[in-house]
Amino acid sequence: MNLNVVRVANEPLQLLHWDDLDLNAGTASIRRSLQRTRTGGLIQLPTKTRASERRIALPTECLHSLKEHRERQDKERETAGTDWNDSGLVFTTPTGRPLDPANLTRRFHSFLNRAGLRRIRFHDLRHSTATLLLEQGVDLVVIKELLGHSHIGVTAGVYAHVRLRLQRQAIDTLNGALCPVNDDPDDPPAAAGVR
Repeated sequence: MNLNVVRVANEPLQLLHWDDLDLNAGTASIRRSLQRTRTGGLIQLPTKTRASERRIALPTECLHSLKEHRERQDKERETAGTDWNDSGLVFTTPTGRPLDPANLTRRFHSFLNRAGLRRIRFHDLRHSTATLLLEQGVDLVVIKELLGHSHIGVTAGVYAHVRLRLQRQAIDTLNGALCPVNDDPDDPPAAAGVR
């Protein structure tokens, strides 16, 4: 899921407000991004392209986590009192301000270290999701829409290596169906009756 932070490379990420979520319908509307300015401040911007502005379905587990997160944030709001910055953002500091990308990166790397996983960029989670979807047979058009790519060629190009691996698996499966291992040379091939 996209968080309301910016990447180290200064490319904007989608900004998520509570009013962008419909937890009953299980959707998130992606409408805005957050980017660090040259002076170091964070500003809200429209998404990069019209295709980037979209509504996506959320997994059930994500919906449960978001509901729990909202309860925790309500407690943080109470604790902060008048120091709370009512930004409406889903992911904030304990005082309601946008998360600093450097802090998010440090925390993410800490989670990876504790879990014994190799170090990756936070953005790599997006690529992992798209790769998993492709490997599960999800149509490239659906993945394009989820990622907010303006053209399917972008999605196809980025994930060409996955598609080639899937093609190899498909051809190997077809080969197994057409040329099964036949222990008895007197038995006809399994595909012989297929025309």
